[in-house]
Amino acid sequence: MAVIDRLLAATNAHDLEALVACFAPDFRNETPAHAGRGFVGSEQVRTNWSRIFAGVPDIKAEVLRAVVDDDGAVWTEWEMRGTRPDGVPHLMRGVIIFGLEGDRISWNRFYLEPVDAGEGGADAAVGRIVSPEASNVVSPEASNVVAPEVGR
Repeated sequence: MAVIDRLLAATNAHDLEALVACFAPDFRNETPAHAGRGFVGSEQVRTNWSRIFAGVPDIKAEVLRAVVDDDGAVWTEWEMRGTRPDGVPHLMRGVIIFGLEGDRISWNRFYLEPVDAGEGGADAAVGRIVSPEASNVVSPEASNVVAPEVGR
C-alpha cells in the first residue's frame, strides 16, 4: 500500500508530478455510478488533478480506512476538502478501489462524490430518487452498458 501513501502525500503537497507518477501510463479509471466519466491513461490523471489543484487550491485529502482484499485490490475510504476560489466549500467523500501493478496504480473503481447536505432527511432523499421527475433515471441504452472487467 506504499503507493497509496505516496498518492495521499502528493495530493496534500499539491505535487502534480509525484501524483501522476503513482499511476501506470495505461491506467484505467472506472466510475460505475457515472459510466461516461471513465477514462484510460495517466495523462488524463494529470489533466484532472491540474484542474482540481487550480479549482480547490487548498485541497487536503485523508484516507480514513484502507484494506487489501484477497485479490490484492486496495479498498480505501477518502475524504477531500478545501475551498474553491469563489469561497464555496468543497467536500467529497467515498470509496476508491485500487488495483496495483508493482509500485503503480493500474486501475481503480471510483465512488467519490460531493457531499450532499441531506436536506429533508432520508424520506426526502428516497423520494427524490424514486419520483417520476428524478434526474437520475437511467435510459434503457445506459442500463445495457457492460463495464469491462477490471483488474482480472
